[in-house]
Amino acid sequence: MPTPPPPARLALEDGCVFTGQAFGDLTPRTTDGEVCFNTSLTGYQEILTDPSYAGQIVTMTYPLIGNTGVNDIDLESRKLFVRGFVVRELSNAVSNHRAARKLEEWLAAQHVTGITGIDTRALTRKLRTDGAMKGVLSTMPREEVSDKQLVEQARLSPGLVGINLVETVTQRKTVRWEQNLGDWAPIQGKVLRDNKRMNVVALDCGAKLNILRNLVDSGCDVTVLPYDSTPQQIMEHKPEGLFISNGPGDPAAVAQTIDTLKQLKGKLPIFGICLGHQLLGLALGASTYKLKFGHRGGNQPVQNLHTQKVEITSQNHGFAVEVDSLEKVGGEPTHINLNDRTLEGFRHKSEPIFAVQYHPEASPGPHDARYLFDCFVTMIRTGKSPTGHDMDLAQRARNKPEVAAVAGAS
Repeated sequence: MPTPPPPARLALEDGCVFTGQAFGDLTPRTTDGEVCFNTSLTGYQEILTDPSYAGQIVTMTYPLIGNTGVNDIDLESRKLFVRGFVVRELSNAVSNHRAARKLEEWLAAQHVTGITGIDTRALTRKLRTDGAMKGVLSTMPREEVSDKQLVEQARLSPGLVGINLVETVTQRKTVRWEQNLGDWAPIQGKVLRDNKRMNVVALDCGAKLNILRNLVDSGCDVTVLPYDSTPQQIMEHKPEGLFISNGPGDPAAVAQTIDTLKQLKGKLPIFGICLGHQLLGLALGASTYKLKFGHRGGNQPVQNLHTQKVEITSQNHGFAVEVDSLEKVGGEPTHINLNDRTLEGFRHKSEPIFAVQYHPEASPGPHDARYLFDCFVTMIRTGKSPTGHDMDLAQRARNKPEVAAVAGAS
């Protein structure tokens, strides 16, 4: 008979304690983090390797997790950055031909602890009602650490506000990124381009690898630099455009990158995604604020304010840019979230700067938002931020069958 898994507890700062079974790394310990939830039905491997989850304990709302196992291809970074993983039921069978190992084996190898067997519906409802909370995930015996002590540890944990988590996920080396989408690139959704490629520097604030692949696939030669690279270090690479990646935590705490963007404003075209969106907003002089429970999932509806079209988007963020403050410094909203009307994209009216809060590389639509990479390339060529009309044309080009057919045959 296999040894039964040890008990595990998830304690929240409000005094609530959930008890279940541990999986993954079973070492007796207590780990703190902000407890959040993700509503995606699949893609747990990409979620676990998204550096934007650094400092967080992630809850999956879909009840059965682990049935597709883990493979060596669907990774979004070099390691797992989540502090813990919460599921309703861990599948005891793996039934995907691409699987190389079980989820729990992978988590154990990456030293990440999960908890299964708790009521994730009740936990999610609590987080939606009361907001994201600080919590601790513990595999310590109750006789050694009481529930009361765990709750107190959760209350005293640092949380996310005011902490620069980007420095914990960025790569410290300069990397020339050459991998494109390969076999994953759809024929439908390619666009015709000339042979001139754009020289782009990408600041790694916790970049998902598929973003870099999309940049290459859209006609960019990409050099990845650490998030705290100075303007001089960036300009040494003679970039024609600058990309600011996604990443974890409070954007206001990433002061060095904000200062760098202030200095580079007007000197070259800049495109930001997720945390990059927030950092650009702050660099322009706008303000950011923490969302009640954030946007995390693969089905967030976002409306293009110019065309009124709705894109189904993948998102993972807990902060947002305040619209009124953005408009006062020359920013113009381009996209809005239809669930709560928060800002999802903006352009600068006079400078070649634009950004989106969601993830156009993550294929939820599956290709609703991939045109934004083409907008970046066009902005580099024209020196002007894309208008709503420009974005509409780029999206139409991505969806034009005759363009896709020619591009696929070339």
